[in-house]
Amino acid sequence: MSELVTEDATLHVEVDWEGEPVTVLAHGLTNSCQELAQLTPLIPGTKVRFCFRGHGHSSSPERGYRFADFARDLLAVADAYGVTNAFGTSLGAGAIAHVLERQPDRFDKLIFLLPAGLDVEFQYKERMLRTVALVEGKSKEEAIEALLADPERQANYIDYPFLRDLDRQMLQQFNPVGAPRAIREIIEDWPVSDREVLRRVTAPTLLICQEGDDIHPAELGRILVEIMPNAELLMFEDGRAMYEAIPDIVLRVREFILS
Repeated sequence: MSELVTEDATLHVEVDWEGEPVTVLAHGLTNSCQELAQLTPLIPGTKVRFCFRGHGHSSSPERGYRFADFARDLLAVADAYGVTNAFGTSLGAGAIAHVLERQPDRFDKLIFLLPAGLDVEFQYKERMLRTVALVEGKSKEEAIEALLADPERQANYIDYPFLRDLDRQMLQQFNPVGAPRAIREIIEDWPVSDREVLRRVTAPTLLICQEGDDIHPAELGRILVEIMPNAELLMFEDGRAMYEAIPDIVLRVREFILS
């Protein structure tokens, strides 16, 4: 574990294994570098996991949580560790897209898992602000329990009971100071100014999406696979189908990186 100090944030970084290729893993909103930790032993080469500003063990500046800021975090880590490939989930995928708008050839291979935005305004601001209300001013432990007890999550656990333990595990590094700051700013922003700029991205790209996810619309996968010239789309019928397919997804990611 190490820290990378940038002009306005201190980023927590963890590096797994060694050798080529070098892949950066960028997590989703309110999560941490632990989000994809269980996958890294199965992915070839060096894996560089980090916490975005306001997340996990990274610092939480008072402001500076737009996609441009998260993209700077990503790029700082990528440049410092000689990263060649990028794997992003949700917010992480958006940060990668923001980098690609300005540097379309920065990465050799790209993986977008559940992308959440493109070039239009975020549609579920009230839902995200409700998360802010649940956690703001609480200790980490209090915030985690408040999130797990949220009626919307509880309803989801009825259909997908396996998510309860998964959520608790993912929330162990929750940052109750930085997360509200990040949510308030990021819901007023979007990853790229115009989706058409992604036509310049020629790197092989693997898109992994699921139907029925409001926050991570399946339609984004269908749009991106048409725009990005070397993209492949894996689409699952719902969250359960994706969860059950994790071994196959990991195998496909491994094959994709090695190809």
